[in-house]
Amino acid sequence: MWARLESNTIKEILTRPKALTIGGAQYPSNIFSMWTDSELAVIGIVPITMDYTNRKDFKYYINTEVTYAYDTETGKATGSYGTATARAIADSLFTAQDEKDGLGTEGEVKDKGLKTRHKEEINLEAGSLLQPTDWMVIREADGGTAIPSNIKTFRTTVRTKANTHCTSIDNAANVDALAALTFDWPEQP
Repeated sequence: MWARLESNTIKEILTRPKALTIGGAQYPSNIFSMWTDSELAVIGIVPITMDYTNRKDFKYYINTEVTYAYDTETGKATGSYGTATARAIADSLFTAQDEKDGLGTEGEVKDKGLKTRHKEEINLEAGSLLQPTDWMVIREADGGTAIPSNIKTFRTTVRTKANTHCTSIDNAANVDALAALTFDWPEQP
């Protein structure tokens, strides 16, 4: 990625090589691979160094747009993120005004928070782990062959893990605590 400068001010961000017209002269896109950084700088093109210090996981945070700056003393262009905003950890509910406006029923979930989304993911994972052995449960319930004990143990462990994981999610005090959680699952027997 490069910055095209005019009078030491960034005029354009170039995310990929392209043909350019600068000061009446035309340049092909291959200058970006054939010319050195110092040769590009002569026509006002400098590489951008990205600073990802403030960038956070988009699953948990809303990152700002990248801002670009050119330092005339060092001759370097940088791109950086501002301070990220944590996503809502709790559900937001429709208000009485929302209901009056016909947007939803007061007290019902308007937007799911991170905790609800995480618990849904846990329950989906538990369901996908249990699904291959569901037929054994049905077979036994229909009066057929009993479920092998290792399968019963596995299924109980999956449900217990799902409950434990959901409790951990509920107990997370903030977005960083939620992001730090890791979830383990038993292996299929």
